Amino acid sequence: MKKVIVYVEGPSDRLAMEELLAGLLQRLIERGVAVDFIPTEGKKRLLNQTPLKALNTLRNDPQAIVIALPDLYPPDVVFAHRTFDELQSGLRAEFEHQFRLKQLTDTRLAARFHIFCFKYDLEALVLAAEKQLASRLGQKATLECTWSVPVEEQNHHQPPKRVVEALFAKCGERYKDTIDAPLILGAADYVAIAAACPQCFQPFVDFLESLAQ
Repeated sequence: MKKVIVYVEGPSDRLAMEELLAGLLQRLIERGVAVDFIPTEGKKRLLNQTPLKALNTLRNDPQAIVIALPDLYPPDVVFAHRTFDELQSGLRAEFEHQFRLKQLTDTRLAARFHIFCFKYDLEALVLAAEKQLASRLGQKATLECTWSVPVEEQNHHQPPKRVVEALFAKCGERYKDTIDAPLILGAADYVAIAAACPQCFQPFVDFLESLAQ
């Protein structure tokens, strides 16, 4: 069984991904690929620790793949970054730094370390699941759109999670990410969500689907 380790920031990310991608993850299992989402207790810890963890895993298991899947928000955590390209460059640079520190020579290891992100956070996917979000909030019709579309076009001043929290508050409820995100996304079609999030989430889904080929 090929192992794919995906480091995410917290338990809501893990639970939501397991629900949204349940069908794809089962298909991967049938193809001999096991995907494990591992929370790291926040963005700072993910960025600080994942490159070294990835390097150690890849050294010891020639079949393993390691993926870093942090939020883009907030910016400038651990190293300067506001865009996905800057986030990816910083993580890749730390991976290469650890590679040199350990005086390794197998440059193929880097090809099995992959970097994606939620733009700007997991709740972009919740906004993309508009029908399921409206149902969770008890709204029969679609919600009044107060956010940017495509949903990955929010910004660091108004990340998707703040938009979702405001929608819940308007309906007299409090958003609980470990409960509501898995519930909403578990009722959604991952293909449709990926299509609505083409900048950062679609490439992650495409990569997982490529493993099922």
